[in-house]
Amino acid sequence: MNTAANVAPPPERFNFAEHLLALNSTRGAKPAFVDDHGTLTYGALDERVRRMAAALRSLYLRREERVLVLMHDGTDWPVAFLGSLYAGLVPVAVNTLLTPDDYAYMLEHSRAQAVLVSGALLPTLTTAMVKSDHEVQKVIVSHPQAPLHPSEVEFEAFLKAHAPMDKAAPTGPDDPAFWLYSSGSTGRPKGTVHSHANPYWTCELYGKAVLGLTERDVCFSAAKLFFAYGLGNGLTFPMSVGATTILMGERPTPEATFKRWTGGVGGLKPTVFFGAPTGFAGMLAHPQLPKRDEVAMRLASSAGEALPAEIGERFKAHFGIDIVDGIGSTEMLHIFLSNRPDKVRYGTTGWPVPGYTIELRGDDGGPVPDGEPGDLYIAGPSAAMMYWGNRSKTRETFQGGWTKSGDKYVRNADGSYTYGGRSDDMLKVSGIYVSPFEVEATLVQHPAVLEAAVVGKQDSDGLTKTKAFVILKPGAEATEDELKAFVKDRLAPYKYPRFIEFVHELPKTATGKIQRFKLREQSVD
Repeated sequence: MNTAANVAPPPERFNFAEHLLALNSTRGAKPAFVDDHGTLTYGALDERVRRMAAALRSLYLRREERVLVLMHDGTDWPVAFLGSLYAGLVPVAVNTLLTPDDYAYMLEHSRAQAVLVSGALLPTLTTAMVKSDHEVQKVIVSHPQAPLHPSEVEFEAFLKAHAPMDKAAPTGPDDPAFWLYSSGSTGRPKGTVHSHANPYWTCELYGKAVLGLTERDVCFSAAKLFFAYGLGNGLTFPMSVGATTILMGERPTPEATFKRWTGGVGGLKPTVFFGAPTGFAGMLAHPQLPKRDEVAMRLASSAGEALPAEIGERFKAHFGIDIVDGIGSTEMLHIFLSNRPDKVRYGTTGWPVPGYTIELRGDDGGPVPDGEPGDLYIAGPSAAMMYWGNRSKTRETFQGGWTKSGDKYVRNADGSYTYGGRSDDMLKVSGIYVSPFEVEATLVQHPAVLEAAVVGKQDSDGLTKTKAFVILKPGAEATEDELKAFVKDRLAPYKYPRFIEFVHELPKTATGKIQRFKLREQSVD
């Protein structure tokens, strides 16, 4: 398996939490995680993970039963997640920005037997539990903010009441390890089931082989641990090489991010930063953007949405380092198509990560030639096992050895790939496919534009034309005609936006992705 990447598969008996702890058994005094409350060394992490495993098993939870993890990023998060894995349970890491209705659905869907929750989120969870018909055995509260109910227990007390578990549950590489809920823009989120081997593959094939992370690195991710992207950036990748991670519970605003960049937490400055295009754009436009000599970054990574070339070029001009842009998904766990630290072509998502195979297919299911848009399919060892309880969507997405991403891409002559947009978002103008992202990426090159989103709108003749929703930078000015001419000068004539609407914000999912379907609804006359 994966001979092209020259990586040995995990052994027949394999518990991913046990694997990470064993890798760092000689680093007991080294900081593993640092947050606003303090530092957790690798030695303390090992003990706390095994205590958590024993404590969870004391609740008579059985192998593969689910445990909901609804926690802000902090040193308790990896203890909760890895402790569940170590015990042979299945942690379900969920977004902290959702509603009680969302959590009620996830409790019922996952049938979680226990919940690990941050004190600040306990009121939301309590409301969800009232709405849900599913009964939870125990709620474990990290940093409680009010007296606890008898059915609730404080995180530290839960750990201290149990001796560390001696041996990890004897799981195998193909056993269910954890769930992540997809962040689809419509419909109920899908419970994506990953195996114990899947994070092993992403660490080996991307964290080590592409990003080149080492134990000397200090990692900091704006994307939270409940995201597939953030889980790799902030937990599995750093631990796989013995690096240190800075965790941040608050929202990744420019001010909060800059504070960590310049050593405001624990005196550590990150050497590797993981962000997303919207965040990079906001930071570059911020008046408090640190100077190059105030940071220690050697590498920046971007995913979540395609990175406009202009943002990457401006970031490099300011800090002297590239942003390495790639694409991953909840279904593939992390990045499978990426630029390289030593090979960046801005405006593209780069080349296939060694160990993954990429195909672009047309509407007829056959391959498309270079230069033409096609649906993106991926084959690789980190693909999810299924969507829990959703056979039809599982069959639609996981097709034999291939995973259908739902993205449109174009393969370039040099083997790199350029993002076209989500398959559902692609436009046909004058009978030719138009990529919303291409138009958006051109608009943000204008010095007055902060963000842009492009959708289709029917003109008076019933024909589809492009419409752009534009956010201007604070204090900047631009006219509709000026922006239209700007795009006309840079793209084929049929691609420029016939309609432009200036707005103060764009509708986004909790993961920061633009909800273009809402913009389409606004564009119907």
